[in-house]
Amino acid sequence: MLASVDTRSVSPVFVGRADELGALDDALARAGAGEPQALLIGGEAGVGKTRLVEEFASAASARGAAVALGGCVEIGADGLPFAPFSTALRALRRALPAELAAAAAGQEGELARMLPELGEPGTGRHDEEGMARLFELTARLLERVAADRTVVLALEDLHWADASTRHLLSYLLRTLRTGRLVVLATYRADDIHRRHPLRPLLAELDRLRTVRRLELARLTREEVGRQVAGILAQEPDPAQVDAIFRRSDGNAFFVEELAVAGSQGCCAGLTDSLRDLLLVRVEALPEAGQQMARIVAEGGSTVEYRLLAAVAGLAEDDLIAALRAAVNANLLLATPDGDGYRFRHSLVREAVSDDLLPGERSRLNRRYAEALEADPTLVPADERVMRLAGYWCHAHDPAKALPAALDASVAARSRRAYSEQLHFLERAMELWESAPDEVRARLRPADYTEAYPAPRPEASLRYLDLMAEAAVAGRYCGERERALKITKRALRLLADDDPLRSAWFWTQRSRLVRALGRGSGREELAEAQELVRGLPPGEVHAEVLTHAANWSMVHAPGPGAFEAAERAVAYARMVGARDTELDARQILGVLMVASGDTEAGLAELAEVKDRALAEDIPMVAVNAYVNLPSELEAVGRSREAMALLERGVAFAGRHGLPDSQAWIRGNLAESLLSVGRWDDAARAFVDPGRMGLAVGARGVHATLRAELAIARGDFAGAHEQLAVAHDCFGSHHHTAQHHLPLARHSIALAIAEGRPEEAADLLERALDAGFRPGAQRYVWPLLIAAVPAATTGDLLARIRAAGGRLPTGAAVWQAHALWLRAELLRAEGHPALEEWTETVTAFERLERPYDLARTRHRLAEALLTGGADDDGDRENDRDRAAELLRLAHAVATHLGARPFADAVDLLARRARPAVVPALPQCSADPVEALGLTSREHDVLRLVAAGRTNRQIAERLFISPKTASVHVSNILAKLGVSGRGEAAAVAHRVGLSPAEEQTGTEGRALT
Repeated sequence: MLASVDTRSVSPVFVGRADELGALDDALARAGAGEPQALLIGGEAGVGKTRLVEEFASAASARGAAVALGGCVEIGADGLPFAPFSTALRALRRALPAELAAAAAGQEGELARMLPELGEPGTGRHDEEGMARLFELTARLLERVAADRTVVLALEDLHWADASTRHLLSYLLRTLRTGRLVVLATYRADDIHRRHPLRPLLAELDRLRTVRRLELARLTREEVGRQVAGILAQEPDPAQVDAIFRRSDGNAFFVEELAVAGSQGCCAGLTDSLRDLLLVRVEALPEAGQQMARIVAEGGSTVEYRLLAAVAGLAEDDLIAALRAAVNANLLLATPDGDGYRFRHSLVREAVSDDLLPGERSRLNRRYAEALEADPTLVPADERVMRLAGYWCHAHDPAKALPAALDASVAARSRRAYSEQLHFLERAMELWESAPDEVRARLRPADYTEAYPAPRPEASLRYLDLMAEAAVAGRYCGERERALKITKRALRLLADDDPLRSAWFWTQRSRLVRALGRGSGREELAEAQELVRGLPPGEVHAEVLTHAANWSMVHAPGPGAFEAAERAVAYARMVGARDTELDARQILGVLMVASGDTEAGLAELAEVKDRALAEDIPMVAVNAYVNLPSELEAVGRSREAMALLERGVAFAGRHGLPDSQAWIRGNLAESLLSVGRWDDAARAFVDPGRMGLAVGARGVHATLRAELAIARGDFAGAHEQLAVAHDCFGSHHHTAQHHLPLARHSIALAIAEGRPEEAADLLERALDAGFRPGAQRYVWPLLIAAVPAATTGDLLARIRAAGGRLPTGAAVWQAHALWLRAELLRAEGHPALEEWTETVTAFERLERPYDLARTRHRLAEALLTGGADDDGDRENDRDRAAELLRLAHAVATHLGARPFADAVDLLARRARPAVVPALPQCSADPVEALGLTSREHDVLRLVAAGRTNRQIAERLFISPKTASVHVSNILAKLGVSGRGEAAAVAHRVGLSPAEEQTGTEGRALT
């Protein structure tokens, strides 16, 4: 608990706001129960937002909560990056030092960008996940600190917040799910005009059900009377209250000012301008006090004592006398730490600042800047560069403001405040022509962003260098439109004799066009490739080739993609661009798997992952945790994929990579769906609010949610998720991994809902678009699902032709090829008993329980409708069909696949409608309890019934050798030494022997 809560009001009583305090108290109680709370408090300037927060903070502190206050800082037109969060975290560190240290353990280097007291900031690479990484770690830090102690985080004056602070607040409020945390944020509602940068954030947060918005109204006539009575310490004259209420219109701050002015015999209450009212106390001060007020007003929200002394130039006694006069007049307040001064209310500061003459304002800013240059220790180290840039800018001195803005951009970048980096770089570009030539000649680049070509060591900074930094900063902070404009302008300025820089900007433009949905980026990459053609190997050349290879891998894999990837690897090795080399090797590995060189491709991807982990290159490593398991899943090795993905989720979590973690969890959900762990897959899905900026990841999760919803019969949910996925991918995301699953699920949903014409239309569109090489993992399931939509022989022929062109190099693709062939024969009216038997056999070798159940259902149908003519053989076919339907129904029930379970039940009833009862619904499945696969579950039941391996093989239509392998695996998993002990375990968990489970169904289907 903090020792005290600073207050700024002159009113000794707090009036009104009962409903608002009740809402805040309710939020505190909910947070205390472990449900994080978020509230936005809006109102006009002076209406009482700060006083409400003070009252609540005092009450929360008294109830044992740790209260941390932080305000957005205004320095002219600039805000300090993350200022309110940094201030609040400092308060938490003072209040809960051990808890905060434990919560930050292992991530001090990254979190030092937010709270410098944690140590030196890390030297991690800058990338598009850098900002999200810092945000994720900050959010999790607050959750950990608030795990066992209620914490109130109050952020004031959001209308002054810098862009990075706004982005962080948005991320925090969207992702908080645990912890005893209350987040409050205040803003001036009357400042939020149509173009105010806070307006979009407020609209976004309004859409979150977890955020409450409180709007403070002005005080009523009765409340004004009570407030005036408290200020005057006596019951006021009703006429005076009427006059104050009429003049203030219920604004709490103006009530205070009018009441004080009236009690001191001033006539300001009768003036035409409320601004004049605010200046009354200033004008009543001696000249030194008035000058001190002007100096403080131009220094920022808070000004340090030593800095004031340097700027004022007064003897210490005179300085203290001037400050005391301002404090006694209740204009200035000492800061809580006693190290500086601020105005009691920002409205007074603004009135004093607005009253300055233009030349006076410039002169004061120059004095601040010169004092700070002479002694950098006058302000906290993490604020110095930013404040110096603000002072020089408002001093209107381009020779000083340009280098100061560049220094501020570097400092912002080091804190991952890329929005502020972009702001200062754009300011530098505006100042460029105004600065003297000799000043520009002395400037040197701080470093070289990404693969941007570095000039000679003695070369001066160029305007194009600023544009390159700004373009990348814009991409990092999500300001892609601004970044795209910068790249276009740079390309217009570039001379024909600078192909490397031109190629670099074309590559940036390609990435931005793609991200904005303005195209695939192919044309821009083609320009870049043409520019570097024939040039000596270099980092730009390697990056261009890597991006070109990546584009081809996604859109048009083939020899050209291989060549580009191989050359990118070679060029990157030559110039020592390790990140680019490993990225290119990942592309090469994916292309190898897609072309059929599966083992070599997987080995390449595994090597990249291991190298990236060993060399501590997190972004490459996390990409490998996405790509390697994805390729394992593509070839049917889901178990291996899942093991890697679980490690990848943990890795991304440790490194604060929420967007990458969302991609990994999407891949994990896909593999879990494949192996029949649907409930686990549903848990693997990420709440859309926790995905940061990764729109593509949202689309992937929505697509997988739609797949699960269709399988479980939630068609309304499927429609909703498909709409989300379409919205995320947009019209430009025509890549196989996105649009083919969407097409498959849309067709399946149309079939399930009885819309055959729409399903056929969707199928035709998919066939007309064609399937690129390497997309077989998505095409096989699409073609199989689409067969029922093929209402004409022509569509069936087109499906057959498309399948005939697909590779079958993996066991899962071979199984899909058999399945498709059997489905096509069935659609043409053939029982296809032999084909369905082969398909079932193929899927029995794979761990795809849902696919196996569906093919068993088809085989049972073939046995019942087109089996043997002989009575004895027909009886045997019915027995086989009964067992197949039982197994299929058990899987459907366990997975919750209601439509499929209904289809199985319907087929069973059609076989002998007068006799067959509904197949039983399994109330629970012991597979989870025993840790067995669905196939091992079936084998164990037969073992419990005393069956030999040969009998098990005959019953399950597998080979005796396969049955033996299953039995061995079961014994190992159960930790038993023999079949008898395994049978005992089965009985103990309630797993009935095969005869008890199947006898009735078997007889009914005969």
